[in-house]
Amino acid sequence: MVRTLIIPGYRGSEKGHWQDHFLQQDKSAIKVEQEDWEHPILADWLHRLEAELMNSPRSILVGHSLGGLLIAYLHNRPAASHIAGAVIVAPADGARLARSDGKFASFSEMPTARLPFPTILVASHNDPYMSFATASFFADSWGAALVDIGHAGHVNVASGHGPWPEAHALVASLRQREPQSDEEFDRQPSALSARAFPIETESFRRRGSATKQKVRAYHMVERSPETL
Repeated sequence: MVRTLIIPGYRGSEKGHWQDHFLQQDKSAIKVEQEDWEHPILADWLHRLEAELMNSPRSILVGHSLGGLLIAYLHNRPAASHIAGAVIVAPADGARLARSDGKFASFSEMPTARLPFPTILVASHNDPYMSFATASFFADSWGAALVDIGHAGHVNVASGHGPWPEAHALVASLRQREPQSDEEFDRQPSALSARAFPIETESFRRRGSATKQKVRAYHMVERSPETL
């Protein structure tokens, strides 16, 4: 059975975070608990994630912020063979964080290798922790399909993302690609293009606030090296 592993970022998911709502709605999902949320050490965080992966083969990973970036470091790890797919939401720019605070030093060298499993990267145009241009660059480097969600901040409670059903839709799109056998699982392609999986447009509409902002449809981004 494919299980969903929820991977929070620095300090874990605050109360009301969409990752917590995901866990409440999907009882089969598992939250990856780090021993020290306040002092993120890459080796320690990877060890904890890999231990969970060994117990949950064919997992779909859903990481946010520093937890999303953590997924990219699995590119050359044996545990990557246990991953059926990944959704990286608003990844943090480890290099930028390390320059501002030494506690993030172990995340300063950003991985650029292609990920060996299907990956979706969700990016915002006004995310304070990674610019959209940077997110687009890493989506291309990692072989990930890029989902542009407009001006959505860091896609957390502060930006109005408590319950966020789009997370379920993204995971469902990866589940549709799930291999039916171990042999097929080993053969599955890793890279996703913008058209590699279906996402219903209606399920990717963000409701306006009390000010009745215009509804904006999320969309997949077609990228080429010339546009980066």
